[in-house]
Amino acid sequence: MASMAFSTSLFPGPTFVRDPSQRSSTWVPSSAVAFWGISAKFSRGFLKSSSLDSGSYLNSTQFPGFLYKRSRTPGVVYARAATEKSVHEFTVKDIDAKDVSLSKFKGKVLLIVNVASRCGLTSSNYSELTHIYEKYKTQGFEILAFPCNQFGGQEPGSNGEIKQFACTRFKAEFPIFDKVDVNGPNTAPIYKFLKSSAGGFLGDVVKWNFEKFLVDKNGKVVERYPPTTSPFQIEKDIQKLLAA
Repeated sequence: MASMAFSTSLFPGPTFVRDPSQRSSTWVPSSAVAFWGISAKFSRGFLKSSSLDSGSYLNSTQFPGFLYKRSRTPGVVYARAATEKSVHEFTVKDIDAKDVSLSKFKGKVLLIVNVASRCGLTSSNYSELTHIYEKYKTQGFEILAFPCNQFGGQEPGSNGEIKQFACTRFKAEFPIFDKVDVNGPNTAPIYKFLKSSAGGFLGDVVKWNFEKFLVDKNGKVVERYPPTTSPFQIEKDIQKLLAA
């Protein structure tokens, strides 16, 4: 098949795409990474990623069976729901299995992240999250990290092992919570709320490790970022909420 290039971000349903968190040739179902807004180049029937960003998708009338990305306006939440609740209404367990009411974070800006210890995104994300936390923690900023083993089995350790890994290797001082499911029938209630508050295409699915939700001082989700978004790229949004 002759190679074809499209300027519009496209992906077919039944194909496979490369896991962007891995440098090796790891292929995963496209449904697992549909959010990535793939600028596609088709060669010999395969879809290869050349850029990754967030966005919502629509059916393509020009190319039946494909979806194309509709750009998003930064700072605007799409498909908001569950407006009658806030993050502060939930109680979760910390990494030591103790109950923690998230109401203790009222008045603070939160970045909520599903983390993993063996992902290709682990080192960069933990390093940058630690840096941002140190920079803004005295200004009313908190990072809430929720370990999850649903993506490639990349968080298989016990809570004790996860805590030691994060705190020893990356000197993480932000709160780390009990390992949870972020998708499926056993999804943690806090993640049901986060996903319903900031949806979009496939909004009820967390796509991979290190997806991020930014929450304002009132406990409302104001933005959602794909796993490939660097924590440093979120810094300006954090500054705006801290100043509000």
